[in-house]
Amino acid sequence: MFGVWLLYIIGGALRLWLSSTSWANSITSRGEVSTPLNAWKIVEEGVFLHNQDVPVYSGGVFHETPLCLLFGGFLVRSWGAYLPVLFVVLDLMTAALLSAVATSFSRQLLIRQKNEVNSYSTDAEKLLLKSSFLNSSIIYVVAAYLFSPYTIASCVAKTTTVFSNFIIAAALASMLKGQIVLFGICTAIASYQSLYPVCLLVAGALHLAQPHNEDKTQESKTSENLDKTELYAVSCRLLSSFAVTLGVLFVVSAEIAGGWDFLEATYGFILSAPDLTPNIGLFWYFFTEMFEHFRLFFLATFQINAFVYLLPLSIKLRKDPVLLAASLLALTTVFKSYPALGDVGLYLALLPMWRHLYPFMRQTFMVGCMFVATSVLGPIMYNLWIFNGSANANFYFAVTLAFNTAQIFLVTDLLFAHVKREYHLRNGSKMEVDGMPARLMLE
Repeated sequence: MFGVWLLYIIGGALRLWLSSTSWANSITSRGEVSTPLNAWKIVEEGVFLHNQDVPVYSGGVFHETPLCLLFGGFLVRSWGAYLPVLFVVLDLMTAALLSAVATSFSRQLLIRQKNEVNSYSTDAEKLLLKSSFLNSSIIYVVAAYLFSPYTIASCVAKTTTVFSNFIIAAALASMLKGQIVLFGICTAIASYQSLYPVCLLVAGALHLAQPHNEDKTQESKTSENLDKTELYAVSCRLLSSFAVTLGVLFVVSAEIAGGWDFLEATYGFILSAPDLTPNIGLFWYFFTEMFEHFRLFFLATFQINAFVYLLPLSIKLRKDPVLLAASLLALTTVFKSYPALGDVGLYLALLPMWRHLYPFMRQTFMVGCMFVATSVLGPIMYNLWIFNGSANANFYFAVTLAFNTAQIFLVTDLLFAHVKREYHLRNGSKMEVDGMPARLMLE
């Protein structure tokens, strides 16, 4: 217990120290950390324009939601001198929520293993999970979030991604706790802020419709028809809470903004991606080189990529919706129009919950090297391109492309490892044909 508190203390102190150094300004100016959708300087500019009675959403500069404008104005006026402390506290609260997510998930994994152990193979004993192993995963989740350079940079730069991560972590915690209405509310707020988290509704509905009580055994499972009925009932409650919350947020936003112009300036901006400032995403370089008459077609193609994997993954991972949620967070981070390092740090912090899959992963070394290399080379190539003039956009985009490729490799490797472990649990680790060990025929 003391070790966990020590992690929070060191993580918070590290963020506060970096916020007070000269490095904070250089981190804030990085395109990998701050984007047109999460930069705090843009929030401050929007607050200033709003206080001068200038239409905020007519100038093409401010793209945050009206509630972010209202909340940001309150923070600038009342907590301007303590903003670094506020962001650090919010990041620590996000880590605490992720700890709660890992705790609930570990408990549910043990319950599921207890209920399904009779269907496992006789030689799968080495693959069974132990409570001590899962408990250590909780500490790794907290450490992975608090000491990730991506989340630290996002907090020091005071990006609104810190708020988004907190809301998404709250949504995941409520999903694991079985709180349907609260999950719908949190998902609505997260979707209102950045649109893409709407895909978490599917993972939440699948998880909340499953029984997670210890007295639910393999023999007492409900019928398939009852499962569909439960899924339908959960989906109705979930969608109702989501729709009502989102409707209220839109109405309040229209009152704050003085109309509905904010829709085009926020969600229209996310979908059309007109700002081609370099970031860690795939949009900026491609659409810089794109002919204008092809732009709409490829824009729709790129945006579909963020959601097209929802259906096949939901079918395959219908019994593992938490892994589905983490995979969707990773994929939307790769394919969203304005990703930031803070988005990457959130889903990477969830990976220790699947430590039992690590032995089945085959690309961890390559992916790790790609993450380290691209994280170091990104700022170098950007400085060579922008400040020294000794490189061009191709150098920097090559690094961002490799960075996103590493994320794709990581997600696919994790999913393949999950499938392998499930197979070995039920079929054993020895491959046999007609009672004899199978051999690879090379002739």
